[in-house]
Amino acid sequence: KRKTVELLGAHEMLLGDRASLEARFSRALAKLTMKYQPIVSWSKKQVFAYECLLRTDEPTIAGPGEFLDAAERLGGVDQLGRHVRTRIAEDAVRLPEHAKLFINLHPRELAGEQLADPEAPLAAIANRVVLEVTERESLPDTAALSRCVEGLRKAGYSIALDDLGAGYAGLTSFTLLEPEYVKLDMFLIQNIHRSSIKRSLVESMVDVCHRLNICVVAEGIEYEEERDTLVDLGCDLFQGYLFARPGSPFPDPEF
Repeated sequence: KRKTVELLGAHEMLLGDRASLEARFSRALAKLTMKYQPIVSWSKKQVFAYECLLRTDEPTIAGPGEFLDAAERLGGVDQLGRHVRTRIAEDAVRLPEHAKLFINLHPRELAGEQLADPEAPLAAIANRVVLEVTERESLPDTAALSRCVEGLRKAGYSIALDDLGAGYAGLTSFTLLEPEYVKLDMFLIQNIHRSSIKRSLVESMVDVCHRLNICVVAEGIEYEEERDTLVDLGCDLFQGYLFARPGSPFPDPEF
């Protein structure tokens, strides 16, 4: 036990204790905050959107990954989603007029009715919201999923597929969601100027997306060389530390 605590940290040991996990999850919800990172249009030198990033000030929850893990284990994915969207709606009153919001959505929430509800926190600005489907698990290949996605679009939302090129984000998710936006996995972006394989893969993905009238967002950009290579490959929407780190609503990027 001592060795495990040393390797994983004492807070990880508590994950097996449901009562403790529930208490920590409740505290994390109460201390939930959101950070925002700009997605920029390089050609226009302006903010296109902001991605909404989950955070909490609860010290026993080690980052958003563990927060989501706890929600999944406790059956609290919908509860967490409601808290997140309520907080975002409160922050959105300060959103720059031309900017959209990219909001991470757990695949399980696609089948719910909360988002399409006219009384939902984000319903009033649905036409400015892009629901970014996170790769926590694979999408079910069902007609019900198509109906849910269609309902969200009728409510005004757009759909983005996150991390194309990694995890579950393959051609199946691509065809099931028919997204308006695709975000390229940051592994493909890192050091792309030094890898002919990455350049070829990204060039092919960008070409397919453009043919289908899908906007491409390249995330995880940290260096000018990465940006310039992506511009040459036809990308225009960028996200990463090169432009701005996540911050309180709503940080200005540097070009």
